[in-house]
Amino acid sequence: MKLVSSREMLLKAQREGYAVPAFNIHNMETLKSVIEVANEMESPVILAATPGTVKYAGELYLLKLAESAAELAKVPVALHLDHHEDLDDIKACIEMGYPSAMIDASKESFEENINRTKEIVKVAHRWDATVEAELGTLAGIEDDLEVDEKNALYTDPQKAKEFVEKTGVDSLAIAIGTAHGLYKSEPKLDFERLEIIRRLVEVPLVLHGASGVPAESVKRAIKLGICKVNIATELKIPFASAIKDHFEHNPNANDPRKYLIPAQEAMKSVVRDKIAMCGSEGKA
Repeated sequence: MKLVSSREMLLKAQREGYAVPAFNIHNMETLKSVIEVANEMESPVILAATPGTVKYAGELYLLKLAESAAELAKVPVALHLDHHEDLDDIKACIEMGYPSAMIDASKESFEENINRTKEIVKVAHRWDATVEAELGTLAGIEDDLEVDEKNALYTDPQKAKEFVEKTGVDSLAIAIGTAHGLYKSEPKLDFERLEIIRRLVEVPLVLHGASGVPAESVKRAIKLGICKVNIATELKIPFASAIKDHFEHNPNANDPRKYLIPAQEAMKSVVRDKIAMCGSEGKA
């Protein structure tokens, strides 16, 4: 199969009441871990790449890796730019062949967020790519983006409606109490706010900062209208821990083909759990 945009993927999830998991990948090993489990569980999947990942791997290298993975996969695979802010970089990646992008102008004023999103939507739709935007700001750290708790803003339902109507965006990430990174205490999601936004907004809704959120809370959010769930930190920790453990027991190890295998297996275990949590197993 070829890489696909997230458009039909998310609309199908919206119609059928589940969510598509978006896993942050960083290299070939993390990408393979996600794809192999998605194939095994017959789940559509989104490969999410932050600005740091794109810079680390290289735009074209990452695109070709994802295209190869999609070609070998039996399930729909989307490659998605996650939390990108530079308009020129987003446009360049879309024109290169990236089928899905998030323009994150959530730190800007409401009007500026609309203007930047509209600009990317215009370019993306010309290439049949899809656009996600964010309204409201999540606390925590995502790549080089850091927002403290006092500056985290919940999404205003009426503004969400206006934003979608004015931008023509394909999906909307909303702030209902989640945060990027690890939580100091169990997050309390604003389900009432989510219900109101769902009634007012027709496009698929996205939940960022799902790492560490109890599965039952995520499942409830999906029932109330979340169609895409982002997972990042919970993937990196077991991957890194497995490598550390391998070297602790094998201090003279030097072959990446061996110490990266347990890292991939540890990551796969999390991917399985998250696909099951999203209810996307068998939905390919």
